[in-house]
Amino acid sequence: MAGDAIAAVEYVFRQEKGRVLAGLMRRFGDLGLAEDVLQEACRKALELWPRTGIPDNPAAWLSAVARNAGLDHVRRAGKSVSEAEAVRSCLPAAMLDETQAIEDDRLRLLFICCHPALAPEAQVALALRTLCGLSTAEIARAFGLAEAALSQRLLRAKRKIAEARIPFELPPAQELQPRLAQVLHVIYLVFSEGYCASGGDSLLRADLCAEALRLGRLLDSLQPGQPEVQGLLALLLLQASRGPARLSPEGFLLTLEEQDRHLWRRDWIAEGLAVLELALRARSPGPYQLQAAIAALHAQAPTASQTDWRQISVLYGALLRHKPEPLILLNAVIACAMAHGAEHGLAWLERLEAVPSLANSHYLHAARADLLRRQGDRPGALAAYARAAMLAENAVERQYLLRRHGEMRLPLV
Repeated sequence: MAGDAIAAVEYVFRQEKGRVLAGLMRRFGDLGLAEDVLQEACRKALELWPRTGIPDNPAAWLSAVARNAGLDHVRRAGKSVSEAEAVRSCLPAAMLDETQAIEDDRLRLLFICCHPALAPEAQVALALRTLCGLSTAEIARAFGLAEAALSQRLLRAKRKIAEARIPFELPPAQELQPRLAQVLHVIYLVFSEGYCASGGDSLLRADLCAEALRLGRLLDSLQPGQPEVQGLLALLLLQASRGPARLSPEGFLLTLEEQDRHLWRRDWIAEGLAVLELALRARSPGPYQLQAAIAALHAQAPTASQTDWRQISVLYGALLRHKPEPLILLNAVIACAMAHGAEHGLAWLERLEAVPSLANSHYLHAARADLLRRQGDRPGALAAYARAAMLAENAVERQYLLRRHGEMRLPLV
């Protein structure tokens, strides 16, 4: 039973943390306090549930216990508790199910995390910590930071929220648009970490992908008709549609060429294409619409060999004008190679080695290995696969690169 209780608490903390924490933040207006009392509730659950059994609604139980702990903290601090709050504290827990709070609570929390008073790098880390339940260690690994350094960054961000008295509300209409870009960026990064984890033993984090999709839909309902919001939602749907086919039954990574396209979620593809069409009608293309258009071409290709790489290459050229970032440039080079021949891509890859963030990226060496393999350069491909495998931090990606290396039928050097 103890094992079941621990598993239940961990599941609730992962799946429901954002919702419960947002409800506590709405109630107390103090993110640090909200996190502390939620942790306290989790500790009590680990103590009690092995003896009393797991509640029918574990998230509601945690919410009620955390809320009461928060009220005790407020009283001990000598602060007044409003009459309404005092009345609510006396109601049965069943009538105070925080999991039934307004769905916009998590969107409000996201806008707080993306408040301009916070440093941009702190915004993303705070969103991953509060909304998605990632541990400090996981976020530190994704950012390439020491865990202690990230802890300090998060602490400063929470302190800034309290000192600046950032209200728990969506920004007014005149402030919404300027803050939208960072909110979109954070949702995109949450999805990216779920779609391809930066480290660890799992490639996919379905909970993060689902949270990003949920936030994307909420944002679209809040800002209907915004082309880039629609573009992001379309991109997430089209990318997520491939999730069921990205791993073999044995857990091996499968590339687009290797995936069984019958496993792709056609409902999400259809929805993504429809949302993208709505966005493109505005004739105001932005980076998320362009990435969604690339994903759409992959989704619409009946087979890998029928992929319209020439059009994808053109779209990457347009995307680079919006986001001249190293990884996008690398993807543009791969698309060019697929459209016009491996030799074109290999020539560009030589130049990209001068880009510091790519020189030691397993993605660059994996791309070189694949192009050399297609050219029939076995020794060159072997060396590139070995280098990429050495640099890969995700175990599933590393396993894929080693498998590719083994298929060349030569031992690892």
